[in-house]
Amino acid sequence: MRSKIPESHEASGEPPRAPSLLERAATVYDFNQHVRARPPVPPVEPARAPEPAAEPVAAFEADAPDSDDATFLAIPAELRAPIGQELPDEFHLPFVASDTAMIDRGMLAANGMMVPGAPVGPLAEEFRLIKRQLLITRAQIEASAVPDKARTILVCSARPNDGKTFCAINLALSIAAERDTEVLLVDADVAKPDVLRQLGLDDGPGLLDALADTSIDVETLVIRTDVPHLSILPAGDRTTMDTELLASARTRAVLARLLAADPRRIVIFDSPPALAASPAGVLAMLVGQVMLVVRADHTPESEVRAAVNRLDSCEHIQLVLNAVSFVPGGARFGSYYEQGGAR
Repeated sequence: MRSKIPESHEASGEPPRAPSLLERAATVYDFNQHVRARPPVPPVEPARAPEPAAEPVAAFEADAPDSDDATFLAIPAELRAPIGQELPDEFHLPFVASDTAMIDRGMLAANGMMVPGAPVGPLAEEFRLIKRQLLITRAQIEASAVPDKARTILVCSARPNDGKTFCAINLALSIAAERDTEVLLVDADVAKPDVLRQLGLDDGPGLLDALADTSIDVETLVIRTDVPHLSILPAGDRTTMDTELLASARTRAVLARLLAADPRRIVIFDSPPALAASPAGVLAMLVGQVMLVVRADHTPESEVRAAVNRLDSCEHIQLVLNAVSFVPGGARFGSYYEQGGAR
C-alpha cells in the first residue's frame, strides 16, 4: 500500500502524517477476501455526478482494479497477514475517557500503600477488617433519623504525622473494591492538602472553591480516576477563611449535592489533625462516623482523649492504631501471607 500525500503538504515541506488506524489495521487483515465474498451490488445510476472532494487527505491505489466493488481498499499481497491473526496489543488498549486521571501505581507502592489489582497482602487485609466495621456502622446509621450521614466518613488524627492521609487513601482504595459502592475521597485538609500529591495527580480547583462561589457546581470539580469506583475532590484554593466556609450553610448544600449525584457514593474526608486545626471539629458535625488514627508508640493517651472530645459532635468514633510493627509469622496474617498470599 502506498499513500499519496496531497501536494499542499509536499509544497509546504511538512513531514508526512502518521499512518491512520485503518492503514495500520490493513497490514494485519486481508480486506480483499471479505470484499470478494460479498454478494454483488446492483449498480445504481446516480442522478448527477458527485462533487469532487475539496481537499482529500489521502488517496490509496488499489491492486485489484477489476473488482466489482472498487470502493473497498485492496491490500498488496506482501502486506497481508493470515485472516484471524490477532491485532497487535496497541489495538486492544483499555478504554480510558479523556477526563479520567491516571493514579500512579508506582508511587503508591513506593509509599507503602495498597496498589489496586495487586495480590492481597497484610495491609490490604487490615483495611478489609477496618472497612467492614465502618460499613457495619453505616448500616446502623441508615436506620437513624439522618440516613444520609451514613454515607460520610471523616478520617482524622490528633496531631500531624500520625498517618491519617495514608489511612484515608488506603481506606478509599479498599472500599472502592466493593461491588456496590462508589467512593469519593475529599481532600479536606485545606491548609496542607496532600492527597493528590500522594496519588501522583495534579492539583486543581475543589472543595473551598465550591464553598466560596455558589455558582460553582461542586460535582464538576470531582476528578474521576482510572481506579474503578474511585473519584477525588481536591481541597481547592487556600484561604484564611477555611473554617468559616466549612461552618457555613453552603457546606451542607455542597455535601448534599455530592451525595445526591450518586446514591451508591460514600464520601470520605481527609481532615486536618483535630488538635492542630479547627476545621476537624466543624467537619465532625457533618459526618456519620469518624475514623481517628492513632500512631503506635507516638500518640499520647492524653492527646487521644483530647481529640475524641474535639470530635464528639459525631456519635460514632472508631480508633485505628497505625504503624504497628509487622512480625512475619505473627498472629496478624504473618504466616498466612508468607505462603504466597491471596489473589
